[in-house]
Amino acid sequence: MPRPTAAQYSYGSATVVFSALAMLLLFRTESGIGVAAVGTAAMVLGLLVAMALPARTRPIRRATPPPTAARTHRTIEDIEIAAAQRRHVGEHSLRR
Repeated sequence: MPRPTAAQYSYGSATVVFSALAMLLLFRTESGIGVAAVGTAAMVLGLLVAMALPARTRPIRRATPPPTAARTHRTIEDIEIAAAQRRHVGEHSLRR
């Protein structure tokens, strides 16, 4: 089972608080059983709202296809550039 996201926690909690407040003001209940019923209904409503939000999905990474036309020959300039880059790899940037 995937873990709930922060959005699911926050929307569910806000739904519980606001629906409980609205039902308590609407029904004007003062008995302990009435308050318990309103709290239970608010919790169920908050759970439904949290579960209705879409869960976080991770994008599927696809492997990149190999290049179709690879370069087969190298010129002298390419070889010289590569050799010069290998020489500069170990040097400090201020020595260039």
